[in-house]
Amino acid sequence: MPWAEFTSAKAFLTAFTALFVALDIPGTLPIYFGLSKSLPEKRRRSVVDTSMAVALVTALLFVFLGQAIFRFLGIQVVDFRIAGGLVLLLIALADLVGKPEHENRVTGSSGIVPLAVPLITGPGVLTTLILQVEVFGYGLTVAALLANYVIAWLLLRNSEGMFKLLGKDGAAVLSKLAALLLAAIAVSMIRGGLLETFAR
Repeated sequence: MPWAEFTSAKAFLTAFTALFVALDIPGTLPIYFGLSKSLPEKRRRSVVDTSMAVALVTALLFVFLGQAIFRFLGIQVVDFRIAGGLVLLLIALADLVGKPEHENRVTGSSGIVPLAVPLITGPGVLTTLILQVEVFGYGLTVAALLANYVIAWLLLRNSEGMFKLLGKDGAAVLSKLAALLLAAIAVSMIRGGLLETFAR
């Protein structure tokens, strides 16, 4: 494999993994299943389709408009990197030592609002996206986003089977591992932001 292709594949894998961890579908599955288990299968799949579409549009808008909003507000990417790292760290710590942050905020029915935002496109995903645009550019970030959301859509559409396969304990273990990885990514973001700030 040529070096350029290897570098691109490695960058995509890095971007994909960071988004996968921030998305935390293993942690979302039991929550979504609990919210939607009383719905007929056709209605449940319709909710997933609509919610994934809303979540994807929200994420894409943030990808392409996030930096413009930053410029308008006078926020530098390094500021967002540190703040975003702190947010991700708090989310990860909440997942590790208590209830998942998104579970604490779920209200209402199993419709678009709790599923699309914040269960799917939440603060962790938005923070990761804006930082990846800065590092990898729009094309690779959007590709990693689409790949993750296709996987999320497939898993949520088959949530009953996946939840039975993983079991409550299996889903909980995967969620904790994802939270630990998210905490490591958050610390790396904060460290990088501080180093860049002091290097100026």
